[in-house]
Amino acid sequence: MISETHAQFANFIWSICNLLRGPYKRNEYRKVILPFTVLRRFDCLLAPTMVMRRSIPVMIKGLTA
Repeated sequence: MISETHAQFANFIWSICNLLRGPYKRNEYRKVILPFTVLRRFDCLLAPTMVMRRSIPVMIKGLTA
């Protein structure tokens, strides 16, 4: 049962990958997938401080006004 669920999950992921690849050839995947993976990881790391980071320009405008 576990291997069946695992196989279904793997097939689901590969079906999504096939949709996302689009016009890219197999040797071009790394040029697209790796940068987006890095950007997503940065986004996840910075998520806890998002509210603070978005309020900084408002604070700076308040100091210069």
